[in-house]
Amino acid sequence: MNKIKKMIVDISKKNIIFRNIIRKMLYIKNKIKYLRYYYKYKVDDKLILFEVYNGRSYACSPKSIYEYMVNNKKYKDYKFVWAFKNPEKYDLGKQTKIVKTNSKEYFKYLSSSKYWIVNSLVDVAIKKKKNQVYLQCWHGTPLKKLRYDIEAKGAVLNSINEIRKRNDLDAVKFDYFISPSKFCTEKFTSAFNLKKLGKENIIIEKGYPRNDYLFNYKKEDVEKIKKTLKLPKNKKIILYAPTFRDNQHTSGLGYTYNLGIDFDKLKKELKKDYIILFRTHYFISNSFDFSKYKDFIYDVSDYDDINELYIISDILLTDYSSVFFDFANLKRPILFYMYDLDDYKNNLRDFYFDLDILPGPIVKNENDLIKEIKNIDDYDKVYSDKYKKFNQKFNYLDDGNAAKRVVDVIFDQKSKI
Repeated sequence: MNKIKKMIVDISKKNIIFRNIIRKMLYIKNKIKYLRYYYKYKVDDKLILFEVYNGRSYACSPKSIYEYMVNNKKYKDYKFVWAFKNPEKYDLGKQTKIVKTNSKEYFKYLSSSKYWIVNSLVDVAIKKKKNQVYLQCWHGTPLKKLRYDIEAKGAVLNSINEIRKRNDLDAVKFDYFISPSKFCTEKFTSAFNLKKLGKENIIIEKGYPRNDYLFNYKKEDVEKIKKTLKLPKNKKIILYAPTFRDNQHTSGLGYTYNLGIDFDKLKKELKKDYIILFRTHYFISNSFDFSKYKDFIYDVSDYDDINELYIISDILLTDYSSVFFDFANLKRPILFYMYDLDDYKNNLRDFYFDLDILPGPIVKNENDLIKEIKNIDDYDKVYSDKYKKFNQKFNYLDDGNAAKRVVDVIFDQKSKI
């Protein structure tokens, strides 16, 4: 079966017509499958379904919204459902039902929940009822261009036209869309084609619930997380969180990531004072063997909530991932390792703004990266003004209470969009 799947993907990469036929067949098959549930179950006005990264973890804005509601007596009459790929890992209490993604139970609750609260996308074949409410939380402020805004043609599995057609199948279902800033509102409206779809007024510009934790965590949380990960207490922590590349894809496996960094060199220069937490994008399917870097590199790609990694880290190292927008709320140093900057900008995604406004240095090789880390004590002197302006532009609504404001709009109608 895997060989057949790999063969289909290989052909799909080379032949757009074949790819579209396969996708159309899957769409029809999945839609027919779901219609059984669509017509069988009635909508329960007190039922909410949550899903993050297609069931990969318990995190992000849906987690923040869920925890605000489940701990608020005002919503004691509501029932909650979480969908996970590996449901056996989770226990969220009696008030919350846990189901496996793409199971019969999943489709049952998807068809009967009044509210869908997700941070990625629901399968295009899933039909939403008129009396259901779809809250699209998304999963970060974008640096790299999204969907309708993408102009480069480097993606191996989607042409620009395919990306836009798929977008419209997704976005037409949205009832609300969370935004943390005026900047994001503009970009989300453009990227998801909301105006042409008659959805330009669905944006809830109230801050990112996902970032509430960064304002409300306690010192004991930091100690607990470090203990769970078995990290040394006498070293500083660098969180390395690169994004995926649209042109790095292995048939039969998925998106992969080619390490563009010499960890041997970093270990030699930094191991005395630092450890590295390595965190891949949720799209990445390949695994990494860091056994030779024991006690220096810790692979935390499977750790559920990246917020918990933020609060224990002294430095964030990233490339084009949106993680730095969220991390900036902590006002700690950020370094940008963009070894493939020209290729990424010109052939894959391009960016929404000039990189000069980034609150940290852009480095393209390990020598410069090591130099910046060793001189990190001078970071504030160089970047404090840029950092302040950056947060004023992108994070001015984040204050630890965004989940409440979003819930007020959707469930209590106390606040306008």
